[in-house]
Amino acid sequence: MPSVTHDDAPPLADLMPWSVAPPRLGRGWPTGPEPASLKARWDALLKAEGPDRETLFEPSRARTLHTAVAQLPGRSAGTERLARASGPCPDPVRVLAAPFDEQWLIPDHRLIDAARPELWRVADEHQIFVLEAPDAPLLVTSLVPLLRPARIRPLYRRPGGQEPNLAPGLLEHLGHSPDPVDFLAWTLAAARPDTTVPLTRDPGLWARGVERGRRILWLLRRDGARPKLPGGRRPYVRAPLPAFPHTLHYDPEEEALHLDEGRISPVPPQAWDFAVGGAKVLEQWFATRTAPAEPGTLRAIRPTTWPQAWTSELLELITVLALLSELRPQQEETPLTDPVTAADLREAGVLPPPDSARHPATVLDHHEEGPEGQFALL
Repeated sequence: MPSVTHDDAPPLADLMPWSVAPPRLGRGWPTGPEPASLKARWDALLKAEGPDRETLFEPSRARTLHTAVAQLPGRSAGTERLARASGPCPDPVRVLAAPFDEQWLIPDHRLIDAARPELWRVADEHQIFVLEAPDAPLLVTSLVPLLRPARIRPLYRRPGGQEPNLAPGLLEHLGHSPDPVDFLAWTLAAARPDTTVPLTRDPGLWARGVERGRRILWLLRRDGARPKLPGGRRPYVRAPLPAFPHTLHYDPEEEALHLDEGRISPVPPQAWDFAVGGAKVLEQWFATRTAPAEPGTLRAIRPTTWPQAWTSELLELITVLALLSELRPQQEETPLTDPVTAADLREAGVLPPPDSARHPATVLDHHEEGPEGQFALL
């Protein structure tokens, strides 16, 4: 959807009222681009004793080896204090660590300064998280997002895709599809840089926006069928990557991405130039996997050779960025037919949303383990 000229579009913060700040880790080593290193870091932490374990842990004001915290909702990590913890590493889970960068996290509340339990309580296969960050387009993900600074707006307030996080009465007032995912698709297609969302009663315009937004949603979530560029435009490894590349260079004439002497092509210039918040996505993705770590820290435990999985992820990322660049909004403004304004929504009683809609729903259908094995009350 192109941008529109109408000036009374409602803000996303009113249309999706409940938001959560992203988790604040407090230390970088519980996350990484592949899970085996995380398990090795955990093992190294637990093998260390006394002051050595304290140093490796990297304590903060919020977390030390002696901090007592409840279990992370929906996860099975232990709750005994880390100073005397033992046992295997909790299974790492996929998270969105940076724009378009899916990594792994040890889902242990004892390792995370501010985990945002209310976020984890609603994280399941039905959930879609909308990420609203300064100077960046809206992003969505099915994974728990760690991006900072941002506001996270879950599409659903309860597990199982229950209770949409939308202003009460909004979908009924618009009169289009009752499916919250369709509203999210429209939002991705129509939202402005200031995160206001032009709305319309025009069924044809709405359908076109939803169709385009559904494709954006599919590319951003990267679930289901894998995206592909047309034949002849698909990126392949043309020269083998070295054991562990250290430099990244783009040749616009060849449309080739060079990882040391390795080469991937074709890589459209739109994919190479694709940036979020002023940072090129491909450069940031590569730097995260190759930047040196301080010796003697847990972050220094990492792959010594370039995993094949990273190559596959890079090829898919190039594809996603190329396809998304074709869907980015056109710059020229076009009229919004039959608009629904913020004033209309206020007159209908849809806005402002009730204060309760800005707070998390109470979740009472399961127990959560508190510190030292006690049950937490919700």
